[in-house]
Amino acid sequence: MSELKFTKVSAENGILTVTINRPHVLNALSNDAHHELAGIFDRFASDPALRVAILTAAGERAFCVGSDLKAKAEAGTSVEASPVTGFAGLCMRFDLNKPVIAAVNGQAFGGGVEIVLACDLAIAAEHVVFSLPEPLVGLAALGGGGLQRLARQVPLKQAMRLILTGERISAQRAAEIGLINEVVPATELMTKAQELARQIVRCAPLAIEASKAVALSSLSSSLERSILDQHPTAVRLWASQDAIEGPKAFAEKRQPVWQGR
Repeated sequence: MSELKFTKVSAENGILTVTINRPHVLNALSNDAHHELAGIFDRFASDPALRVAILTAAGERAFCVGSDLKAKAEAGTSVEASPVTGFAGLCMRFDLNKPVIAAVNGQAFGGGVEIVLACDLAIAAEHVVFSLPEPLVGLAALGGGGLQRLARQVPLKQAMRLILTGERISAQRAAEIGLINEVVPATELMTKAQELARQIVRCAPLAIEASKAVALSSLSSSLERSILDQHPTAVRLWASQDAIEGPKAFAEKRQPVWQGR
């Protein structure tokens, strides 16, 4: 991968950790940063050795406060086209069947909330605050699927309150309504995210990818249609080497050795 300017990346034991590294602007994302993240997630999607990603940010003040408006203003009319995979290279990436965990280290406003919603799991530090403040400045959260995902992921009345008021909610409240999975002390955030990632890595890769794909595709179809449509996925999974290895390892009282095929 080429030299990274806006992020830090590390990989270990199948876990890719991506850190947005722009704390001087509260980890707001410029267009160049969006493209850098898009390239990172392209690599994650295509590398079979990478099983799960953790997305976090530098510092404790902010996870991401949305777009870098100063960078946009300085770019004027010569702004480069955004990546087709959307905000943070993630929010319009609908074919990524590997799990992504958000480790929310600081305030998440606007696009920062949209990133959290685009992740499969989310853990936040106790001091984190969430908000979709766009209506307060004459805008709406139309850039990264925030309105659509929020209305699907939390009870509608709770979603509408956040969407229509721009109010801020605590990490604890975010967990109560289902926006995130868990709240932990800031000092434990990455430890908890890594523990969750390791739980996923212990599972068979094809099973994880099939499960995520079927669960998300079911949101856009009826229950009956979704169950019928999963049949080809089920057939491929049952015919895999991992589907043989799992029961065999269980019978032999040992840990399975997954091949991802």
